[in-house]
Order: sequence, then C-alpha cells, then structure tokens
Amino acid sequence: MTSPSTAAAPLRIAVLSAWHVHAEEYGRAAIEHPDTELVAVWDDDTARGQELAERLGVPFEADLDALLAREDLDGVTNTTATTVHDEILGKVIAAGKHVFTEKLLSPSVEGCDALIDAAGEAGVALTVSLPRLSHGYTVALRKILGDGTLGRITYARVRLAHDGSTRDWLPARFYDPAEAIGGAFSDLAAHPVYLTQLILGEDASSVRSSYTDITGRGVEDNASVTITTPDGAIGVIETGFVTPASGFTIEVHGTEGSLLYGFGGETMLLTTREGTTEVEVPSDIDAPFWQWVQAIRTGEPTLENLARARALTALVVAANADAGI
Repeated sequence: MTSPSTAAAPLRIAVLSAWHVHAEEYGRAAIEHPDTELVAVWDDDTARGQELAERLGVPFEADLDALLAREDLDGVTNTTATTVHDEILGKVIAAGKHVFTEKLLSPSVEGCDALIDAAGEAGVALTVSLPRLSHGYTVALRKILGDGTLGRITYARVRLAHDGSTRDWLPARFYDPAEAIGGAFSDLAAHPVYLTQLILGEDASSVRSSYTDITGRGVEDNASVTITTPDGAIGVIETGFVTPASGFTIEVHGTEGSLLYGFGGETMLLTTREGTTEVEVPSDIDAPFWQWVQAIRTGEPTLENLARARALTALVVAANADAGI
C-alpha cells in the first residue's frame, strides 16, 4: 500500500450514520489507517448512532451542523441512506470536509455531477467506495483486457449474490424504497455493474431488467440485467439476496479467448486457441479508503473513481427504470 504522510498530523474523521451495513467497516478503516483518526459518529437515529459509537470507541454527536463546524474535523465517511446522499454530502462539501462515501454516490446522474462539481470547486477530496476495482483479480483482468489477449470482447457476465434476505441478516431498512431506492440491484449489484463497465465500457445501447421478489419484502431480492453495447457486445449483471453461499464470478468471452474467475474457487483461467492456463492473481492494490487519504494529502482527485461512480449510477437508474422503479 502507499506509504502515508509521516510529517502531518493524522486526519480526523467522523462516521456519518450507521444506516448502511458498511458503516462500522469504514469507521474501523479510519481507526486502522496510520494517517487517520476516528473522532466521532453522527446519526439521525440517536440509538443507532450511539450503538455504533460505542462499538467504535468514540463519542456520539447528535448535531450534524455542530460536527461539520468543528475546525479539527477533516473528513467523513458517509453511510447514510442512499436517498439522502445529495442533501448530506452537499452539506458536508459546503463545510469544506473531505468525503469518503458508500455507493451510490447519488440516486441520479445529475446529483453525481452536482456533487463532483461542488467537491472540485471546494477543493474537497471525494471518493466512492468501489472496492472490487482494487482487488487482485481486477488487476489481472485489466492487464488481459489491455493486452488484447481475448480479441474483440463479445460477452461478459458478472455475478455477486449473498443470502441476506433468506437468512434475514440485512436490516429492514434495506427493503424500504424510500431510503434505499430499490433492492438488491441498487445496492449489491453496484459491484458487478462497475466491473461489467470496466470490461465492456460505459455506453449501453439497451438495458433490460428482470427483477423478482422471492422473500416478499416489496423490492427485488433477485435480479438480472442484460445490456448491449454499441459494438454488439452483451453484458449480463446478476445479483441477489437469496443465494445460500456468497457467490462471485466473472466470465468474459472474446473472439480470441475466454476468461473465467471464481468458478470452483478463487482461480482465474484463460482459454485461447493454445489451450487453458491458470492466470496468476496479484495482490490487491490500495483500497478506496487509502486512495481517498492519499487524495487528501496530495490534492490529486480520484478521477477514475468518480467517473466510474457516475457511470454506475447511470446504469442503475436505467435498469431500475426498465423495471418500472
């Protein structure tokens, strides 16, 4: 990982809301990073926020305006409900605090643009949590795509699913469209979406959604979205909260070869006319939180991250629209 600054004092970070299940994870990232210090938790739900603050060992702050007014606060991790990202992040950026946020950046492309522009004008480092772009299998995938080993890409399929609904470990608020926009596709599918866009590009000529509600909670917990690209490639994005074991697979086919990852373990296989070989998967690169800290220290924005976050929102919006959401 990139070495942190050794001269400057640690960046002082607060967690905004325990609404999302990754709130504690990002709080602990701030505790564990050698260049950051966690100082507070805020939540509009006092009991929920106090519980998280106790687990993280920091004070709870009930007044968001007071927290953002603190001169000793450098930035926040945002895990509020998706539908309030525009409001909350707009307020944080206006206060001059750096932002590391859970996806989606915004419920709309227009919201993404507004937040990105505001952060740029304010000199605020804004980074979205898109962690699988930093994983070793994505590093290997990028190299194979860049080398042209697969030829012209014709098909990609990325699946990520878990059992959060069938085993009932996701909080009830994840099924409230007023807070979460939708179900599995607006949340968990973010990861296969941005990986599919990495493989096929961001332009989609068509988007067709199939959403079902297996557990009867009122939003989709089982979803598949098929896209086509201007050059004729097909992408299939699958997700759900009803799979017995966490499933993650990548499948890419081109005119000269095929690449498979996650079928029968964490193995990547490359097939060309010369045969099938196992691809060495390198170590992960800097996680998004580390990239964010580096952006704060250097003043260099995480431009690819923001572009991919915007494209992610665009495809989720299109998929939900096709599904009638």
